[in-house]
Amino acid sequence: MTMLETKIEQRSGSSDLPCGAFDFELPPALEAHDPPEARGLARDEVRLMVSQLGAGSVKHTRFRDITRFLRAGDVLVVNTSGTINAALDAWTSGGTPLELHLSTRVNDDEWVSELRTPTDAGTKPYFDGVAGERIALPDGANATLEAAVSRQAPVRLWRAHIDTPQPIEAYLHRHGYPIRYGYVRERWPVSYYQTAYATEAGSAEMPSAGRAFTPGLITQIVAAGVEVVPLLLHTGVSSLEEDERPYPERYRLSDESARRITVARAEHRRIIAVGTTVVRTLETVTDADGVTHAGEGWTDVVVTPASGVRSVDGLLTGLHEPRASHLLMLAAIAGCGHLRVAYGEAIRKQYLWHEFGDLHLILPVE
Repeated sequence: MTMLETKIEQRSGSSDLPCGAFDFELPPALEAHDPPEARGLARDEVRLMVSQLGAGSVKHTRFRDITRFLRAGDVLVVNTSGTINAALDAWTSGGTPLELHLSTRVNDDEWVSELRTPTDAGTKPYFDGVAGERIALPDGANATLEAAVSRQAPVRLWRAHIDTPQPIEAYLHRHGYPIRYGYVRERWPVSYYQTAYATEAGSAEMPSAGRAFTPGLITQIVAAGVEVVPLLLHTGVSSLEEDERPYPERYRLSDESARRITVARAEHRRIIAVGTTVVRTLETVTDADGVTHAGEGWTDVVVTPASGVRSVDGLLTGLHEPRASHLLMLAAIAGCGHLRVAYGEAIRKQYLWHEFGDLHLILPVE
C-alpha cells in the first residue's frame, strides 16, 4: 500500500458534520447549470455575498466590486493549479459504457481513479469493478484496475494503471473532457474550468473559488495595495459519497510564498484564502506559533471545528451543498451561527451554487 493509499484508508468513513448536520434543502432552481458567460454575464459579474464574523447581517454585491471589501496590506492566497480534462469515455470488457474520472496522479502511469455510470441525470458511482479488470478507453488505450484504494465496500476509488498510445497530457487533451455532474447540462471546454492565474495543470476539478477573478480585476486589486501570494494544490474528485472526508491531495508552497505569509501574519495583516484548497494547504504547513513553512508533498489534513484554523483570517469560497464536508471547514472559520445566517441569506436572495455559481467572502470582524 502506498503512502497515498494509507492516508486515504485512514480518512475513509463518514464525517461529523457541523451545525446539527447542516442538512438544509437546496432548491434545484439554485443550481448553476451553465457558466456565467452562457448566462450573459462576465466572469466577474457573478454575485458576491460578504459576511463579517461577529456581525448578524451580510452584504450583497457583484464580484467585480470585491476590492471595496479589501484593504491595503491584505494578502490574498490563491491556488494556481490548472484543471485537466480528467474524464474519459470508457467501456467494460462486456461493452457497458462508463466514465473514468482520473482523480490523483500517483506516478507516471498510475492514478487514483473513479468509475461512474452515465445516466440521464449525469453520472453515478459504478461499484462493480474488480481487481485486474481492464477498462477500454478511446484510441486503443486502457485502464487496468490494480487495487481498491480503500478496504471499505462498495469500492468507489481504484488505483489504476493507465496505458495510452501517447503521453498522458497529450492523450487527455485529445480525448478527455472536464469532469461534470448532473447539474451541468452541457459539456464545456476546459477553458471554462480555468482560473485566470493557473500556472500548472493537475487538478481533476477546478479550484472554483477563484474563477471569477479576471486579469483586469487582479490588476485593480494589486493596485489597491493587496498582495497576491500563490501556492499549488492539485484537487482530486469531489464526488464524495456517504459523507466521505476529502482525500489526500498533492501540494507545494514555495519559500517566498511562505515568507510573505509569515511576515503578513507577524504584522497583523489579514490573510484571506481564495478557496478551501488554500486553507487545506496552509493548515498543513503552518505551525502552532503561526509560522508558515515551505513544503511539498501530500496533505491529508481535514479542517474541522475541533481542529480549528490558525493559518487564515478570511475565506473566499463558493456555496457548498448540504452535508458537504467543506462545511466542516467553514464552521471552523465562521462558526455555526454565522454560517446559518449567511446560508439563509443566500437561499433567500436566490444565490447560485456549484462551480459556476456565486461566491461568499467571509471576513474577520473589524
